[in-house]
Amino acid sequence: MSACCNGGCSAEKPPVGRRYRRILWIALAINAGMFIVELFSGWKAGSVSLLADAVDFLGDAANYGLSLFVLAMLPVWRSRAALIKGITMGGYGLFVIGTAVSHAASRTVPEPVVMGIVGFVALLANVSVAALLFAYRNGDSNMRSVWLCSRNDAISNLAVMLAALGVFGTGTGGPDIAVAAIMGILGLTAARTVIRQARTEIKAA
Repeated sequence: MSACCNGGCSAEKPPVGRRYRRILWIALAINAGMFIVELFSGWKAGSVSLLADAVDFLGDAANYGLSLFVLAMLPVWRSRAALIKGITMGGYGLFVIGTAVSHAASRTVPEPVVMGIVGFVALLANVSVAALLFAYRNGDSNMRSVWLCSRNDAISNLAVMLAALGVFGTGTGGPDIAVAAIMGILGLTAARTVIRQARTEIKAA
């Protein structure tokens, strides 16, 4: 998840406006709604990748709320908020990988039709949010964290749809587990990027 104003961020004054604030509110509402949809669908379908994506939507909604809270603060506070978000993203990655291992041990076979439909709806939601945030992708660490999460979410949704096809074709839960593991790795990678930039900005401040 991320954003700034057309690429740069002044050290004295946060380059944010009402349009960016509205985008964050829209993104928060979309992510909160999709969390409920995917949580229910993931349990019903027995899909670890859908459950992982649901937890991701919840984390994203919380992070959008945090971004709104620190939006008018000095850059150093936005960087500290980004550091917290980066740590949260890393925790999400570890959780997803652990859940994938658990499902592999239990040999759960999810329902591919539900996976495919919900994955497509989630993709539309995340692409919409990413499109709104695209102009802010090169901002400070707080804004960059927003963009990275939105981008990764869209990638994850495509992966869930591919996993649904794999489950349908093989009759096993292997594709679902593999996608969940990839989603966990994406979370860890994005967390590392955000944490590194946030720490650099904090030191500079």
